[in-house]
Amino acid sequence: MRNLSYCSNWKQNLAAQRFFPVWQWESQWTDETKVRQVASPDNVWEAVYILDGLLSNQSEMKPNEVSGDTQAQNTVVFGLAHLLGIRLMPRIRHLKDLTLYRPDPSKTYVHIDELLTGTVDWDLIATHLPDMLRIALSIKTGRMSASTILRKLSSYSHKNRLYQAFRELGRVVRTGFVLQYLADPELRATIQQATNKSEAFNHLVQWLAFGNMGVIPTNNRAEQRKYIKYNHLLANAVILVNTVVITKILSELSKEGYIIHPEAVAALSPYLTQHIIRFGRYALDRTRRPLPLDFDVPLFGAEEAQEVVAD
Repeated sequence: MRNLSYCSNWKQNLAAQRFFPVWQWESQWTDETKVRQVASPDNVWEAVYILDGLLSNQSEMKPNEVSGDTQAQNTVVFGLAHLLGIRLMPRIRHLKDLTLYRPDPSKTYVHIDELLTGTVDWDLIATHLPDMLRIALSIKTGRMSASTILRKLSSYSHKNRLYQAFRELGRVVRTGFVLQYLADPELRATIQQATNKSEAFNHLVQWLAFGNMGVIPTNNRAEQRKYIKYNHLLANAVILVNTVVITKILSELSKEGYIIHPEAVAALSPYLTQHIIRFGRYALDRTRRPLPLDFDVPLFGAEEAQEVVAD
């Protein structure tokens, strides 16, 4: 048996690159955000729409965590996400500039006391908690979307006590998240990996949208949405082809006697473009179907691999 890590042929070179996991979840908030970014790129806060995708998900997979960058969070979204049972895990830029809150002004902490410069208004949260729970229940039951209520609350943020209560709850949740983020290297790595996946997918989508330099030449909302959907359809086609090719290569390597480690497979990604002639000529065959994939490629951990090599 030969180890996958030390083969130098073309199959190995392809399989050993730094890839990301194959699965990419696409949802409504992506389209909504992109359409609004086209119309007003400087005034769009992605956080307003990020919860809609998770809540409208109709697939068998039911994730309860969502990652993003700085624009995928604010204190109000943290508070609403908490009541909806969603764990918001963003990668926040300029983390040192955030205000963190202590539960009580009389409380002091040995190692983090200087980080906590604000104080939580628990009375404000307690007063409006029933209303906040009713809003969360309405969103859960589909009577209104999270983005709709967030937009309405934000419109009167300085005067709206309910908005201020969500913001206060979000300050509590975000403070806890930031402290855990600072203390837990594994959490930081998980968030970094999740954000990198999204950025890799976005890079693929942008790479494919080369027509008109990637600019949507219309203000018509339906046409903008159509452009984005077609762009994602093309990206999914590339992902399917890459997945078929990578799976076939792994199967061939396994049959040739190479040891395939789970860690190597976990680092694979379908967002490859080096082999695509973007400005080429393509003949479409709608009757063609990909060959069946071999999902039974044997994977070996370190101890199992040593046993196989010894045998």
